Amino acid sequence: MERKIFLGILTATLIALAAAILLPGGRTVEENPRLPWDLRLDSQGNLSVFGIVLGKSNLGEARQSFQSQGKASLFLTPENRYMVEVYFQRIYISGLKADVVLNLELTEKQAKEMFERGERISKLGDDTRKVELSSSDMERLAQEKIAFITYIPAADLDEALIASRFGDPEQKIKETESPTTHWLYPAKGLDIAVNPEGKEVFQYINPANFDQVLKPLQN
Repeated sequence: MERKIFLGILTATLIALAAAILLPGGRTVEENPRLPWDLRLDSQGNLSVFGIVLGKSNLGEARQSFQSQGKASLFLTPENRYMVEVYFQRIYISGLKADVVLNLELTEKQAKEMFERGERISKLGDDTRKVELSSSDMERLAQEKIAFITYIPAADLDEALIASRFGDPEQKIKETESPTTHWLYPAKGLDIAVNPEGKEVFQYINPANFDQVLKPLQN
């Protein structure tokens, strides 16, 4: 996946603030904007962002919030892991343009059965298999809970702006084969992949499950 709030003659912070206040065409955003740095944890430790509560909100609720159906796909990795993703391309959330991917909570049994009912299977470059879900399974997905969120802003964010909005990360880990550095906020359930040569990628996950983000970076 690829990773720009546009930076002009004003400072980066002012530009970001303006983008958060205005919708395209100069219309104001909703009274309670859903912004990428507005993170909250409930009493059970579930992360809330963009109006979605991870582990509680379902796909149908997210579709209503985003005013988009998104495109659902089921993947089987070479390691025999199933993943269900719903991709929302170029949507606006409180005036900020981004691509969003929602990963759904399905048991292996549920995912395997959906895979076997799939209508078309294709193979990706890394030998991951992608299935086009049946129409009945597409309907069933609306009730499935959201496990984590990937958020890709439409343009680059510089490090100073990220730090001003999210604070200093608890840890930074640089990828070995790319210029990307991961800014890790385990207590917030947030990983920001900062790419000086491209777009940033935000991953939101419940803090209790943060090892799912951390372990691949440590290997």
